[in-house]
Amino acid sequence: MLRTVQDCAQDLAKGAVTSRALVEDCLAKIVDPAGEGARAFISVSAEAARASADAHDALRRAGRAPSPYAGIPFAVKDLFDVAGERSMAGSRALADAAPAKANAPTIARMLAAGFIPLGRTNMTEFAYSGIGANPHYGTPLSPWDRASRRIPGGSSSGSAVAVADGMAVVALGSDTGGSCRIPAALCGIVGYKPTARRIPLDGVVPLSGSLDSLGPLGASVSCCAIVDAVLAGETPALPSPRPLAGLRLAIPREIMRDGMDATVGETFDRAIALLREQGATVVEASFHPLLDIVAAMRRGGFTGPESFDWHRDLLAAKADLYDPRVRSRIEFGASMSAADYVGLSAARGRIVAAMNALTAPFDALVMPTCPIVAPCLDELAEDAEYFRLNALLLRNPSAGNFLDRCAISLPCERPGEAPVGLMLMGETGGDRTLFGIAAGIEAALQSRS
Repeated sequence: MLRTVQDCAQDLAKGAVTSRALVEDCLAKIVDPAGEGARAFISVSAEAARASADAHDALRRAGRAPSPYAGIPFAVKDLFDVAGERSMAGSRALADAAPAKANAPTIARMLAAGFIPLGRTNMTEFAYSGIGANPHYGTPLSPWDRASRRIPGGSSSGSAVAVADGMAVVALGSDTGGSCRIPAALCGIVGYKPTARRIPLDGVVPLSGSLDSLGPLGASVSCCAIVDAVLAGETPALPSPRPLAGLRLAIPREIMRDGMDATVGETFDRAIALLREQGATVVEASFHPLLDIVAAMRRGGFTGPESFDWHRDLLAAKADLYDPRVRSRIEFGASMSAADYVGLSAARGRIVAAMNALTAPFDALVMPTCPIVAPCLDELAEDAEYFRLNALLLRNPSAGNFLDRCAISLPCERPGEAPVGLMLMGETGGDRTLFGIAAGIEAALQSRS
């Protein structure tokens, strides 16, 4: 069983564990040559983490702990600014960038609450893929069927593997098209995408300003709820599990189950049957705006032109240092016209309004996070298959970014089975409500024999 943030907080409060012990346990897993630490982390701040742990243990003994979560170790995706460290976003092109002069607001809030950063986690270069592969620093493997070398999902690949392997209690990620939820689904943990405007993006290497959001990956819904509140500058509180009886959920008829493999289909259907048995009303319903998103993006999406705008000077100087698969996607963004971009922005407003009206009768939408289980790395050797699988993994979660909904992926497989994510999508700004629904569903899934 993985430690949760709440487990650690309770044990620290009781004196059953020290922060130093938590940090040492994580560091030991990171450096274990039989594990994935060398690929999950780009850099590790071992001595700084030990010093912070000792300081928080002393504060706790003196009754001065800044929060119940002080002394809990976490991992940082390699695009958040940490004062004195380089934010390289999983790239070699930023290896000579100046160290950050200040912490990103999100990092500052985590530090103020007493969380201890262990190091910077690996990721798809510049967060531009749902696969999680990185040719510069290696690709950490999903914990499932590791002998077959399964992908971790991306772009927050190292963050997901760090949590799944117990190398961190919780981790920070970014989510532009599913980059917290996809790796969570493929690694058997929980990943959260907040309503984007709740959490400041300052001090974070961007991908798409229109779609970027910052969220946590953890062992449980409560882990994500606590850290999400810290990131948003809110007072953390455990979510109250929503009773399933009377819960109104809808499975979209459009798109979300297209191309679903047999394992995901069986696991997802079994989870839905359980929710119905426990009193939830789960219906299939039509949400045509999901098709309208596809039509609106036929000439390109937000990510291409917005990423090209940020990268154009860096590409001019260091294009040869980029992963070619990332570089080609960024450069393609230069081909979108201003008129097409303006049209897409206008269409987004109409689609969001139409979707809001259709989802109003329901508490949340439910769907598979990804329609397939984690592919093997060997399947990605050819570009055509890489881009096909990448699009398939991104398809379902990216709708939540376009609509700027809050969304969460939680594992719905049984122990020992291939990881499969069940994704819940709530309303814009309905983050607290969604956490309560997710906590209720998580409890039901974990109660199975």
